[in-house]
This record gives sequence, C-alpha cells and structure tokens, in this order.
Amino acid sequence: MRFIIGVLFLGLTVLPAKAGDLTQLDFPLLIGDWYWFNPDQSQESEDVKDYRALSISFSSEDTFQFTLLHRSGKTERLKGKYSIDESSLVLNDEYGQGQQHEYKLSHNKLQLQGINFTKLLPAQLSGLWISKIVYGNDIEKGTNFSINLRPDFLFSAKVNDRQGNQAVHRGIYFLEGENLVLLYPDGQQEATFVLSANTLTLTDAISDAEMVMVRKN
Repeated sequence: MRFIIGVLFLGLTVLPAKAGDLTQLDFPLLIGDWYWFNPDQSQESEDVKDYRALSISFSSEDTFQFTLLHRSGKTERLKGKYSIDESSLVLNDEYGQGQQHEYKLSHNKLQLQGINFTKLLPAQLSGLWISKIVYGNDIEKGTNFSINLRPDFLFSAKVNDRQGNQAVHRGIYFLEGENLVLLYPDGQQEATFVLSANTLTLTDAISDAEMVMVRKN
C-alpha cells in the first residue's frame, strides 16, 4: 500500500513514493491559493497598494489566476501560464505579456513583488483526525492511524498496530482540488479526500486503501 497511511501500516517502515502526477512536481510548494490582505481596508487610500486584497492561485498544469480586489469593490482577474526555477518566477498572461520576478517561497509563505502572500486552505481540513474505519487488503486489523493537518500546511501522522509498534512521520502537505499530497523526508504520498462535516475520507491514489476518519475535538 503506497499511501503514507499504508506505508506506515506495512511493517511500520517507509517506502519510496511511487510515480504520481502530483508527486513529481519540481516546485510542489507553489501549488495552491495565496492571499494578501491590506491591513488598511478603507475605501479610499493613497497607498501604492491600492487594493483591499490580492490572491494568486497556481496549478500543477503551469497555469495561474491573479485576482485583485479594488477598494471600490471591483474585482479584476488575470489568467495565464507560469514557469519557475530556483531564481525566478515568470508569469505570462493571456494577452501575451510576460513578467519575470524574483521570489521567496516556503511551505506557506510566498514573497512576490515585495508583497508577502500566505497560503490558505480551500477547505476546513485543519485539525486532528482519527481513523474510524479502514479498508484495504494490506492493512492489518487493529491498526489505528491519526493525522494532524495544521492550517500552516505542516502535518504529523502516527500509526499504531495491535502489537504496540508505533511510527510517526512529519512533513509538509499541499492540496489541489480533491488531491492531498504529503511530503516528508523519506518520500511523497498522494491521496484523494472527501470532507463531509466532521468526517474525512482518504483514498490512496494508487491502491485500494481507504480510510474514514473523524475529527477529534
């Protein structure tokens, strides 16, 4: 079972992640929705940053959407393609205009054009989740799993088998659509998720493994 949950289940050892679209990105931390909110939310200002908020979304298909919320309430959107390397981020809009920018990137912070963006969750995924039902041919009965998805895109995962063995992994995660990717020192794992109230269902992107989890208050 290739899912990090399954990776932990199988003898509590770590196996390399198998090939998956979102596990093969060169700059996976860029993927997601980034926001900047002006601390001055008044309708009139002479500030050079004459917006209430800015957001920029990056996809795994090298597309971006830039949204500007003006102080008047008007919303302006710009779409295009992007390319990125270690030193610069190039944004080519739908009108054929290109801009090259230096940037700084971490798991939840992006500095671009002198503006500090923060990555935000598109769904209420943050919190501590405990396994309730686990499906999968390779999963030993009596195995329990928990994962803490922090709002700053850091996670910790813990598994306990019925023999009393335990394994813990910590790392970074990112989201795209219904896909959840966990990045940790020994590999990367991809799953799809469905969130319904306080129930989270995770399904391995490759195997038949599925886990129904409940939020711990």
